[in-house]
Amino acid sequence: MGKTIWELDFYSRPIFDENRKKRWEVLICESPGDVRRSPDTLFRFSRFTDHGSVNSAWLKEAIEEAIAQAPASPQKIRFFRRQMNNMIIKACDDAGIPVAASRRTYALQQWITERMTAVYPQEAGYDPDAAQAASVQYPAMNAIALPDAVRGDKADRWAIVSLPAADFQEMPDWDISFGEAFPLEMMDVTPDLVIPGLIVFSPRALPLAGWLSGLELGYLHLEMKPVPRIWLETGASDSWILADLKTPQTVKEGEDFESAKGRARGVHFLAIQDPKATEAFAGFWLLSKQD
Repeated sequence: MGKTIWELDFYSRPIFDENRKKRWEVLICESPGDVRRSPDTLFRFSRFTDHGSVNSAWLKEAIEEAIAQAPASPQKIRFFRRQMNNMIIKACDDAGIPVAASRRTYALQQWITERMTAVYPQEAGYDPDAAQAASVQYPAMNAIALPDAVRGDKADRWAIVSLPAADFQEMPDWDISFGEAFPLEMMDVTPDLVIPGLIVFSPRALPLAGWLSGLELGYLHLEMKPVPRIWLETGASDSWILADLKTPQTVKEGEDFESAKGRARGVHFLAIQDPKATEAFAGFWLLSKQD
């Protein structure tokens, strides 16, 4: 059984109190981690507070209350809001829980979207003019090359491939050294859809996959400037160069990859494989880019 990871958001909502101050809310939910995990079984915790209680001490208390209610304590907490960085990190540190800024908060983003349409409008003090998407999109930073210690030699190669969504139900049975997944139904992906992905073939597959597992993998995307490349977005704002698209054919493959992502509701994957280990993956991560 994998480790328990939580996703956390602490921010104001489009709900005002009698003094016209926005109410704040902490949302905590469990990262699914497994493609077979039902979204309905994920632990969830929510708690409102007023503007005057917005501090790390209150948030620490809320985290501890969630821990007391949860079936298992978290080994790590992920959060995506950079503007709340200091407060969230201090609260988690004070609660004794490791914390990481991450764009891998897929379950949390889905829950926020749900609450924006189904929960907040029912609350007293809701103001539709103040309602806005709670998911924050940050501008991409310049991507950098992978560290020398995990980069392969000229034998490295890559390929853009695709798999039927139905095949991912067998993912827990695959030979994977490092990886993470989520239930496709959480992203409204039906078994008939095709999921695109990038496979990196490297003689240093295991060191590369092990290093990547220490990052918070967000998503892959095609970046055309300054030159066409496939970028890997990690953490809150880090970007890495995974593949250079040097010919018209590979550029077309990158464009087709982006189109396939759109058809698959933003879901895609990254795989790392040793060319000699055709029946095993050093790394395999399901990823998602939600616009």
